[in-house]
Amino acid sequence: MTFSQTLFTRAKFPDGKLRNVTMSGGRITAISTGGNDAGDGQEIIDLAGALLLPGFVEGHIHLDTSFYGGKWISHKPCTNGFDVHERVAFQRQNMAIAEPMDVRARKQLELCIAHGATIMRSHVMVDASVGLTSLETILKVREEYRNLIDIQLVAFPQSGILKSPGTADLMDAAIGLGADLVGGLDPASFDRDVEGHLNVVFGIAERRGVGVDIHLHDAGTLGVFTIEQICDRASALGMQGRVAVSHAYGLGDVSADMAKRTAEKLAGSGVSIMTNAPGAHSFPPVVLLRSAGVTVFSGSDNIRDSWWPYGDGDMLSRAMMIGYRSGFYTDEELEAAFDVVTAAGAKALGIEGYGLVEGAKADFVVLEAEHIPHAVVELPKQRSVYKGGKLVARDGNLI
Repeated sequence: MTFSQTLFTRAKFPDGKLRNVTMSGGRITAISTGGNDAGDGQEIIDLAGALLLPGFVEGHIHLDTSFYGGKWISHKPCTNGFDVHERVAFQRQNMAIAEPMDVRARKQLELCIAHGATIMRSHVMVDASVGLTSLETILKVREEYRNLIDIQLVAFPQSGILKSPGTADLMDAAIGLGADLVGGLDPASFDRDVEGHLNVVFGIAERRGVGVDIHLHDAGTLGVFTIEQICDRASALGMQGRVAVSHAYGLGDVSADMAKRTAEKLAGSGVSIMTNAPGAHSFPPVVLLRSAGVTVFSGSDNIRDSWWPYGDGDMLSRAMMIGYRSGFYTDEELEAAFDVVTAAGAKALGIEGYGLVEGAKADFVVLEAEHIPHAVVELPKQRSVYKGGKLVARDGNLI
């Protein structure tokens, strides 16, 4: 029998109240309290008091470089601390012996979807070393999974822009091919020309009418200086809400006063900050930034690749990691960590129709927990994931 609507009964919302949720055409059409509101032509699913959460937002990942699910490739440390240039070289060597990119991308996607991700932003290498080949592969994979997850793709110059002749033209072509945003990489330390690098990135963004998401690993005041330059570009071009800085380690290195001044500039220019709270680096002060009005979101970043062997594709686990490293203990703080991987992520990615409200997309996760703080620390593995109101994964496996 084909049903025109689905009615989820006894769904526990984050406020602890039980509600019935009606879904049709991939959207939430009604939310009500009280008895069973079932009507003719409705499929009824009793959630029996399980916690209903909005779909998780995987805000920063690399679908083209993960080795998850394939042969184990041992991590090779840099010869002298952390060096982006050397890590890029290791990555090139490892990808030459890894499984085909489309196979690896599918495995990583299915891992993330099974854990509850319904929205994703992936950075994909576009530079003179690979041309548009990686992007073409990931675009095909994105199409295969379009009914299971919404994916934004960033044209990412992993080998730099100015140091890699021809990359600027390739990035522009990438947007024409189907990439959604323009990326960047350490304008000062990698390309050693902040203005020149940003001229290319924002020039393409302005011409093509797309957003920007720049990798920034630079520490201390150099990183903060670059953030300020990015903020100035975003404000000058009227790109508030469409620019993100990923990692921004420097914000975790400087004094609280400097971080606060930079946070105010970020908030004023509408530039978001992505952090995955990596264990080996300082990371942006989440509370300070959020208090200033900055949108802070998160992502797994690398999952078992040339940069580190960790990563489970679980954004609820990432919320726990952010909370753990930030010293979050109270319910309010744990809810803030959850917001970073859900509503704040949706805002940073410019997603419309998100959340547990009427008219929103019917993308959500169902699991057993008392409330959000409990879910963040308990990390229930048994979950049901719905995309457009349809069950797509259960207990770690795609349906």
